[in-house]
Amino acid sequence: MTGRAPVLSVRGLSVRFLMPGGRRVAAVTDAHFEVRAGECLALIGESGCGKSVLASALLGLLPGNAQTAGSALLGDLDLLTADERTLSRTVRGRLVGLVPQSPAAHLTPVRTIRSQLQETVAALTPARGRAALRAAAEAAAERAAFPADHLDHHPHELSGGLAQRAATALALVGDAPLLLADEPTTGLDRDLVDRTVDELRRHVDSGGDGGEGRALLMITHDLAAAERIADRVAVMYAGRIVELAEAAAFFGAPGPRHPYSRGLLDALPDRAFTPIPGLPPELGALPDGCAFAARCDRATDTCAVLPPLTGTVACHHPHAALTEAADRARTA
Repeated sequence: MTGRAPVLSVRGLSVRFLMPGGRRVAAVTDAHFEVRAGECLALIGESGCGKSVLASALLGLLPGNAQTAGSALLGDLDLLTADERTLSRTVRGRLVGLVPQSPAAHLTPVRTIRSQLQETVAALTPARGRAALRAAAEAAAERAAFPADHLDHHPHELSGGLAQRAATALALVGDAPLLLADEPTTGLDRDLVDRTVDELRRHVDSGGDGGEGRALLMITHDLAAAERIADRVAVMYAGRIVELAEAAAFFGAPGPRHPYSRGLLDALPDRAFTPIPGLPPELGALPDGCAFAARCDRATDTCAVLPPLTGTVACHHPHAALTEAADRARTA
């Protein structure tokens, strides 16, 4: 993966919300990461840490009281400074396909799934006749494992899992170089989670020789889904990315180095099943130093100073790399 060019390169992305009375909420702070051609980067963290705000910033969907800084380059295009005309006509659907967090709300309630797929095909691909549109819509549904006998149903007639598949089919129509999946497994049972992320992985892998033309940024709090699909992992806490790691090393040996990342894994039922104590800080009242210090058993006075992301981890006292044997013993 390391030799491939980045599809998306994010540098210093920050999002602030200006609230009544002049108060500012730091939803995302100084995010740096890349999503390379042919890979899936999973952005993980607890709910409310800023993951979905970051996704909205990339698509130009932030509310009017938001202020952004930094850059997010998709090729030569900076998504943070692009105007609405460029975003609506060039980016959304064509360069970035979105699998939304709430698929039922994303679908048009008075239109059948077939008509919505056909309309999307017509908008994103060269002109086609009616028969070709119908065939392309059915092919898109098949790619997302959406059943053909439900194509003429309206969104309210679908289960949550089928609505998710319909939204996934719509996202895949344009063969966008970047697929952005925002909590794509919410509300799905484990079998549907596995099938959904496998479909997203196939989209990346079918993007050329080894999937070199496509990339996937999956935003999720579902660590099992991330482990199944991701090549690399970015961990976000209180609006900051605190660790970047190869997925195999993160979920296996040597394991994550940031105490928060390790706490996320140790909270899983198939691991230590030990929850992280305390609650995340409010994004509008972050401490000057490490935002995780109040919940961390490794914290010292040094943590009153904000740790930079040095290499792959932002922590004054990161866990040392473990041997494979020691890691197996820790998680046994």
